Amino acid sequence: MSSPVRVWLLTGPPGIGKSAVVSRVIYLVRSKGYGVGGCLTKERRKGRERTGFTILDLMSGLEGPLASSDGTLGPKVGRYRVNLKGLVDIGAAALEQAARSADLIVIDEVGPMELTSPEFKRGAEACFKSGKPILAVVHDKIKDPLIEEIKGLADKEMLEVTLHNREGLPASLSSQILAILPPQTV
Repeated sequence: MSSPVRVWLLTGPPGIGKSAVVSRVIYLVRSKGYGVGGCLTKERRKGRERTGFTILDLMSGLEGPLASSDGTLGPKVGRYRVNLKGLVDIGAAALEQAARSADLIVIDEVGPMELTSPEFKRGAEACFKSGKPILAVVHDKIKDPLIEEIKGLADKEMLEVTLHNREGLPASLSSQILAILPPQTV
């Protein structure tokens, strides 16, 4: 008999709507009174061009730069430079806090930029060891011990976000997540 699902891993090509699915699930779970923690990545654009990413702590509301195409410091990932200070001060801190006190943990995303930070990786590991429900976006093409460990979890479900399923995924995921959360006390 398989374990009940506790970890939902979203994959899919860039721009397909993974973060939009995650944002909608956060809204639906919060609307039922639950605390959602972790971090969300948002694109920064100038006109039609993507110039970088910001990272948002879902519990504190703190937001800061994650990566920029015009940066000169930090590890280079593709055409972006990763802001390690933002990744640690906001991203890793958000994960540590979520592992302690959130009802649902969101990690958007575990990808090449985030994996440049040992602190972020430790924060993500703390979340996966917490036993709490997790919704995470994972970069499925990358080979990293943390991603291999996450993909090896017995209580996880991998879902590829596509043009055909992205509209229905938020309702489906939030109902699965709400079903395993303890009832809210008034």
